[in-house]
Amino acid sequence: MPPQSNVPSTNDILVPETLLKKQQSNAKAAAALVASKSELKKAQIAKRRDLFKRAAAHYAEYKNNEKREIFLRRQAKKNGDFYVPAQPKLVFVVRIRGINNIAPKPRKVLQLLRLLQINNGVFVKLNKATSEMLQLVQPYVTYGSPNLKTIRELIYKRGYSKSATKQRIPLHDNSVVEQGLGKFGIVCVEDLIHEIATVGPHFKEANNFLWPFKLSNPNKLWKARKFLHFVEGGDAGDREHFINKLVQSMN
Repeated sequence: MPPQSNVPSTNDILVPETLLKKQQSNAKAAAALVASKSELKKAQIAKRRDLFKRAAAHYAEYKNNEKREIFLRRQAKKNGDFYVPAQPKLVFVVRIRGINNIAPKPRKVLQLLRLLQINNGVFVKLNKATSEMLQLVQPYVTYGSPNLKTIRELIYKRGYSKSATKQRIPLHDNSVVEQGLGKFGIVCVEDLIHEIATVGPHFKEANNFLWPFKLSNPNKLWKARKFLHFVEGGDAGDREHFINKLVQSMN
C-alpha cells in the first residue's frame, strides 16, 4: 500500500462563508450586467429603426409637397392661368450691421430677435407682428425664405442647443434633441428640421431650443454699398429666395 499523504486536497479545504457569498454576489452582478447590456442593445436597435422610419416619413412628405407644387404649376399652365404659390411662413434673418448708431427701438427689436452680433442668424415665423418687427430693423438685417437644403445644412453644420443652464451645446447626438424637446414629440435632428421647415405646432419651442447661428463672412458676396436695400443694389432687407445663396456661402 502506498503511504497516505497528510496534505489535504482541494475538496477537503472548507471555503469561508464570506468568500462564498462574495463569489455568489459577483456572479449575480456579472449576469445582471450581461442582461442589462443585452436589453440596452435591443432598445438601441429598436430606437434606431424608429428614427429611420421617422426620417423616411419626413422625406416622403417633402417629396409629396414638391410633386404637388409641380402639379399645380403644370395644371395652371395647361389651363392658361398663373400659379401663385403660398406666402412663405418662415424666413431666415441675418444681421449685417454692428452696434454703432442704432436707435433704441431697432436695438430692442434686434435683442428680441436674438440677433446680438453681426453675422448672427435666426429662423423667424412670419406673421403680422414679426413682419412689422422686420420692417423696423430692415437697414440692419437681410432675410428671405430658406429652402429645405439650407435649413438642413445650417442645423447639421452650425446647430447648437441651449441647455437649461443657458450653455451652448453642439447637436452631436439625437439624445441632445430628445432631452430638450422629447416632451413635444421631437426626438431626433430630422424631427427638429421638419418642425422648423414646416413651421409646425411646436415651432416656438424648437426655435428657442436652437442657439442663434454664428455665421462666417461670405466670400466676396457683400455689395460695395452693403447697407442699401437689396433691390437698390445693396444687401439689406428682403431678398426672398436669394437668401439661400448667401447663407450657403456663410455656412
